[in-house]
Amino acid sequence: MRKKFTKKVKARLPWLEHVSESPAIGELIPISHENLKLRAGKNLCLLCRGSKLLCGRPTCPILMKAKVFSEKLNLLESERIEGSSPPAVFVGRIGYPYVRAGPLIPQELGDTSLYDRPEAWFGMSLESILEFRLGLVRGTFPVDVRRPEKAGRLMEGTLEMALSEISVDSETKFKKKPKKIFLLDDEIQPMGPLAPLEDMKIYSIRSDSRMEKAFEDTDLKAQTAVVELYRNGVEVSRIQRAFSVGAFGLKTQRRLVPTRWSITAVDDILGVWLRERYVKDKPFLDEYRVYLLEAYGNKWALIMIPGPWRYESIEAWYPGTTWNPDGESIAFIADYEEHWGRKGYASMGGCYYAARLAVLEKLNEEGRQATVLVLREIHRDSLLPLGVWLVRESVRAALKRRPEKFQDLKDALRLVSSFLNIPLKYWRGISVTLRDISRRQHLEPYLS
Repeated sequence: MRKKFTKKVKARLPWLEHVSESPAIGELIPISHENLKLRAGKNLCLLCRGSKLLCGRPTCPILMKAKVFSEKLNLLESERIEGSSPPAVFVGRIGYPYVRAGPLIPQELGDTSLYDRPEAWFGMSLESILEFRLGLVRGTFPVDVRRPEKAGRLMEGTLEMALSEISVDSETKFKKKPKKIFLLDDEIQPMGPLAPLEDMKIYSIRSDSRMEKAFEDTDLKAQTAVVELYRNGVEVSRIQRAFSVGAFGLKTQRRLVPTRWSITAVDDILGVWLRERYVKDKPFLDEYRVYLLEAYGNKWALIMIPGPWRYESIEAWYPGTTWNPDGESIAFIADYEEHWGRKGYASMGGCYYAARLAVLEKLNEEGRQATVLVLREIHRDSLLPLGVWLVRESVRAALKRRPEKFQDLKDALRLVSSFLNIPLKYWRGISVTLRDISRRQHLEPYLS
């Protein structure tokens, strides 16, 4: 029997619902033990991923272990820093709606855009990514997400940074020396030391005219702004950054959105738009395709099957990996949607929406629709959580490769089986898509 991972969320964020057609958007909220019901056996880590503390501990022991990397970094010895923000900003979620937000600034002047541009990271070494990400100092100040203007000049400066198209020179004064606290998370990019912000002066601002137009239009819904910026060539990560500081939406509905939630919200908005507007009414793919990729301790197998749009993503976490640290067996988690989409928030979190966006981009590019199955193995050499960007960019990279093409699903699955370490029978046992196709093929002789 297929293992089920279920959750029920009572608390909602109704103000988020205007930005997406997906009703799941209102469920992006920290979950407590009181409003969560699930059946997950020993795989709490897989569902939690350090965000919900389902184990009952005050902090995530897995993410604490990852902080050993902090030993390699030089800490600031002063309450002042001069540096060029990539630009990059961060909005926290702890204590929502009263959170801490602020800019991310390295101890370096000049063009630092690469520090916060996930679209350019794929293919870089893990050490390189961590080196510049953990070198970003998080300056934070308290803010009410519903009334960000009350945070004054610090919020104004953070907003200006988020809209800039070039690195922003700054002089920053902290209330005390940055703490040796580093953020390593499966949803967002790694971030470096933390310090409460006292004052900030910024220079060399050059706002992106496309962003500025969306920001100034207070009659434009946030969802429409996200789509228009994407259509005009603005990178997804830049849209997510501006979305998090409440730069889009109707005047009375603008809010800060915690970085974790803004990443998934934008991926979902764009995915739904591509699916409904450009993919679902296109001709079926006329062949079976397999795309394979191995990178960062992950193995990816993407299978495109002729037929109506349908999407399923399955992850297999090996024992000793980030979200299956103490397991004795491989832990699977899966989510899928039918042709009409899905109603609830995917239990596997932002990875589901990030991979779906990359898949829909490819189908839109080719003017086709297909049933798509994304299989991912996470092996022990996948050392640290790097963020959802890794999923989006890995799937994009896989889909840029030349696929293997087949006229029969069995041949396609035979190739997948030879590439992945886990025997095909286990994937079959979990996949709703493969089970339904098998059932349909079994019934076809009788129906004809």
